[in-house]
Amino acid sequence: MIWILPALLPWIAVGVYMAFFIREPRPLPPAPDASAPDAAGPDAAGPDAAGPAHAPDVPPPADTLVSIIVPARNEARVIERCVASLTRLEGAGQGIRHEIIVVDDGSTDDTAARVEALDPGTAMSLRLLPGEPLPDGWFGKPWACMQGARAARGDLLLFTDADTVHEPTLLIRALAGLREDDLDALSLLGHQEMGTFAERLVQPQVFALIGVRFRGLDQPVDRSRRRHAIANGQFILVRREAYDAIDGHGAVRGEVVEDLRLAQEIVDRGYRLAVRLGEDVFSTRMYTSLGELVDGWTKNVATGARQAAGPLAPVALPGLLLFLVGIWLLPPATLLLGLAAGWGGAVLAWAGTATLFCVLIQVGVYGRLGSHWWMGMIYPAGTAVVALILVRSWIRGDRRIEWKGRRYSGSQAT
Repeated sequence: MIWILPALLPWIAVGVYMAFFIREPRPLPPAPDASAPDAAGPDAAGPDAAGPAHAPDVPPPADTLVSIIVPARNEARVIERCVASLTRLEGAGQGIRHEIIVVDDGSTDDTAARVEALDPGTAMSLRLLPGEPLPDGWFGKPWACMQGARAARGDLLLFTDADTVHEPTLLIRALAGLREDDLDALSLLGHQEMGTFAERLVQPQVFALIGVRFRGLDQPVDRSRRRHAIANGQFILVRREAYDAIDGHGAVRGEVVEDLRLAQEIVDRGYRLAVRLGEDVFSTRMYTSLGELVDGWTKNVATGARQAAGPLAPVALPGLLLFLVGIWLLPPATLLLGLAAGWGGAVLAWAGTATLFCVLIQVGVYGRLGSHWWMGMIYPAGTAVVALILVRSWIRGDRRIEWKGRRYSGSQAT
């Protein structure tokens, strides 16, 4: 029995690592206090008024224009909710203006009609931009984003997805975060809405894997910390100067996981990027069913794993599969087999103890990532789905990708 403790060391190490060595992004700076004398503008309180009672103290440059670009392809189900939230963004009292550009990327539903029926609200303008045909060598989302950027008039570009929802103070707080760290680009992690059992079971597993890989997001990333460079394509705010310097989305035109590569390109060119938490002001629901979830992650999980692995790319996929199966699935599988076969002794004791460790770790993961904590007790089902997604994505590779009604073969769309 003395060998059980050494045999448990991998699970002890994983638990310690996830509890103490993953550093989460910092929350966005707080919104200004609307009751403060200067909340309505720099001159509202008179020359003797004290500065804002929030961080950071430096106000945005006068008349800052943010161009918000929403790529949309067959998004009739969610586009109204997204754009309506953008038309309620605050900031005019602080010299922040925004325009909204929705790029209709060849939708075959009534996405365009739904956008045209909306009022611009607090935005300077709300424009629907009919997308041009997809050129050779481009994936759909980078091409739609690039067209939106070309039509944009702002010195700040915000790329956000059609399945997102933005609270009114988000723009103010995002710009405060940009200034606070003297950034060229800012990406946000928001609240992940999970409505179905499948979403609550599988999504935390995927997010946890990403967190294990990108564990040092509590500080801005520059060229010296390039291995931590990542962005969430649901929200990327970038200065036009930096965007144009890397040729914008042209630099990632043929990338499946364009947000990760865009972050790497920004950092490689010497610009500063940070990821912050905005769970109280920004949310998204990526998928609404098990089928959507499997198809969505199949599209990019294998490619993303290779891109994130750097020099270890050749062994990234087998290593990730080995981790999933060996750490999370082997103990409960051994325990069930041992109980069914009537095993006893040290093997069963190891399997039971290792499974308990796994459950305790996963209870924490599910609770932190917005699911029900008790789903950690049935985590093997979620891990099995993630493993199948990874195998499916690995087999398909970049040669056979299907998304939003398009099929890509290499860099060619059909």
